[in-house]
Amino acid sequence: MQYNTQQKKMPLPEYGRSIQNMVDYALTIEDRAERQRCANTIINIMGNMFPHLRDVPDFKHKLWDHLAIMSGFKLDIDYPYEIIRKDNLVTRPEPIPYCTARMRYRHYGHTLEVLIKKAIEFPEGNERRNLIALICNHMKKDYMAWNKDTVDDKKIAQDLYELSGGKLQMTDDIIRLMAERLSQNYRPKTNYINNRQNNKRRY
Repeated sequence: MQYNTQQKKMPLPEYGRSIQNMVDYALTIEDRAERQRCANTIINIMGNMFPHLRDVPDFKHKLWDHLAIMSGFKLDIDYPYEIIRKDNLVTRPEPIPYCTARMRYRHYGHTLEVLIKKAIEFPEGNERRNLIALICNHMKKDYMAWNKDTVDDKKIAQDLYELSGGKLQMTDDIIRLMAERLSQNYRPKTNYINNRQNNKRRY
């Protein structure tokens, strides 16, 4: 008995040893026409293994790419598509640059600092006040998520003043808008409460 660890390593093990053996056999066929027919048969069998992918764009193209890979790019046939190149198998994607922007308070995050800069640019008015109230509520949520503790409005007001360079302040009007926004987002389920009270009256 021969264990899998003793056998030849498969380039694409998801197709199994049987498909790999078929590909290896195709490499030994000397007649080109017969080799082409064998390759077509292998592609059909590979496709039947994943019937749910038949409608996926380029599915057939990928099968032929996989056949080329499993043959070590040595199968001399007429491919119906331009197959993947061997040197492209080891190429790596371009690295994504990591944001290195310095944050004064990491628990607020970089996005909130961008919002504060936008709010500074807004002209005085209702839209600006509502944006500041939204920012302050978001700061309270972020602070409590990071510190797992309560926070009063005085701390948020200090941080807002500092992060905005003194250009934004938490006034009484802003505090009122903050409370209004919270009450709009949190509405008690009156129907659920009324149903519970009605059920209590029945029993």
